Amino acid sequence: MTIEKESLGTTNFNDIWYWFLTGEGGESFPRRVKLEQKFNKLLYSLFPGAPRCLECNLPLAGIGGRIMKPFGMGPASFSPLMCNRCESVARKEEGGAEIELSMLFADVRGSTILAETISPLEYQQLIQRFYKVASGVLVQHYAMVNRLMGDQVIGLFVPRFSGVDHAKVAIHAAQELLRLTGHGDQAGSWIPVGAGVHSGRAFVGVVGSKNGVNEIAVLGSAANLAARLSSIAAVGELVVSEETAQRAGLSAEQWESRELELKGINKPVKVRVNRQVMEVGAVQ
Repeated sequence: MTIEKESLGTTNFNDIWYWFLTGEGGESFPRRVKLEQKFNKLLYSLFPGAPRCLECNLPLAGIGGRIMKPFGMGPASFSPLMCNRCESVARKEEGGAEIELSMLFADVRGSTILAETISPLEYQQLIQRFYKVASGVLVQHYAMVNRLMGDQVIGLFVPRFSGVDHAKVAIHAAQELLRLTGHGDQAGSWIPVGAGVHSGRAFVGVVGSKNGVNEIAVLGSAANLAARLSSIAAVGELVVSEETAQRAGLSAEQWESRELELKGINKPVKVRVNRQVMEVGAVQ
């Protein structure tokens, strides 16, 4: 992804995005692209450090990471497994790919009322704490941090970063997020959060203008369903679509089954719901 547009020749940039998100299809790239990728990886391998950017091998921490930092090189904003140089190239292109992934949406419940009960500064500090906890969880679970905005966070669990078991990883992350926000504690949560997880096929890529504001976005009916599941989740509740539950092999004994009528969805949606935040690693 450090390769500039001119280096791509006739390559469809969406093909490169597909490889970027899944790790598949790189064998079809032109020889010039492959050589540049190989050169970058060999060059950055001379600098010690780990982890490294999956694209160009740039060290993101350790001695090599400290060497690169003065040059403005470091982790990408949307993934701990990419460098910001590769991210900047991706953001300049109006491209993306349709892939299978899992999506985690988490919202602060009753945020409007909450904001009325405390001062603006106190509310900002509370939301900032929520962002830090949420982004930390997403980074630890190798998700792409798609959004930290308003009272919502979105994490994208794509095969390249989260592996083939991305559904299970997304559920682990949701459980951890609810645990770290205090749900399940006897003292109660320090911020009321509900979360939804859905797996399916969606478009992931850049929307906006390469010469102006753009962002990495997830689009499609699967993304809409994930957002709906989050919006109907009660405080401390994790709502998982039946598709995701099947992929993750959830135990029916520990999850309540429901059938929901959701706004904008044509037919009833089967889901699994869990109110008790289990220990991390306890997906069954």
